[in-house]
Amino acid sequence: MDRRIEQATDALIESYTGGGIKIHHLDRQPLPSHEAIIRMIDVMHELVFPGYAGAQGLAGGSLRRHVEARIMWLYEALTEQISRAINHGQKIGAHCEVTEREAADCAAEFLAQLPRVREVLATDVQAAYDGDPAATCLDEIIFSYPGVYAVMVYRLAHELYKLRVPLIPRIMTEHAHHRTGIDIHPGTRIGSRFFIDHGTGVVIGGTAIIGNNVKLYQGVTLGAFSFDKDANGQLIRNTKRHPTIEDDVVIYAGATILGGDTVIGRGSVIGGNVWLTHSVPPGTRVLQEAPKLRIITPEGTKEEEIESVAKK
Repeated sequence: MDRRIEQATDALIESYTGGGIKIHHLDRQPLPSHEAIIRMIDVMHELVFPGYAGAQGLAGGSLRRHVEARIMWLYEALTEQISRAINHGQKIGAHCEVTEREAADCAAEFLAQLPRVREVLATDVQAAYDGDPAATCLDEIIFSYPGVYAVMVYRLAHELYKLRVPLIPRIMTEHAHHRTGIDIHPGTRIGSRFFIDHGTGVVIGGTAIIGNNVKLYQGVTLGAFSFDKDANGQLIRNTKRHPTIEDDVVIYAGATILGGDTVIGRGSVIGGNVWLTHSVPPGTRVLQEAPKLRIITPEGTKEEEIESVAKK
């Protein structure tokens, strides 16, 4: 058994140092820490929704001391993780518009945006309450709705994305994806009063643009067509590949909307399971034709048409 363990160890180490595609990072310069980033998300959660996450019952001087301590910890942790991410991005030749020395400035600028992020999140929570008759109070929504958590993490990650911080925004939104089943790329641009009802299976691509007061249901995809390639067979990047959703749009469960030139006009309703690859003007209702159900009972068989949810 000892010999087999030794052989397995030798073979695995040889695979690290051999040729082929590199899928290891054994250099001394550390990468961002996944665990540290999740801890930062937890602290951000506590700062944007105080009393719902983390410490409770704080007021007056104790509240100030607690918030100040959390912000100081977050500033130091974020500075370190941003520095690691920038260093790695420069090392692999990625286009990085900030330097390692600017990591602290990025962290400070991010913290300065937290009050504004809270203002937008407040509209998201209110939209969830206004859009879901099953919701009993705002507390229930903040505590338990996966869509609110995913949108919170997205909005925080988006601030870092706008600061051109590599790696960390995507790690943040993929953590939310893992936890909620909702996949929002940090580069997506989303307006206020955004509500994802139920949420599981929602996918929103990085170049999508979503206006104000938009509501999505579970299983919605705002995606891209198959990707174009250049003369060398490499994917063409940095183009708008995902749709634009204007204000006051509702998209029902299972709908798929594709293409960077696709625009869903203001006030439109996209019905469940619709597959849409072209633009529609404002106020449009796009519905699947009502399917027929074949119902087999002890008395016999009958067919029955059912109405689309979006017709109600």
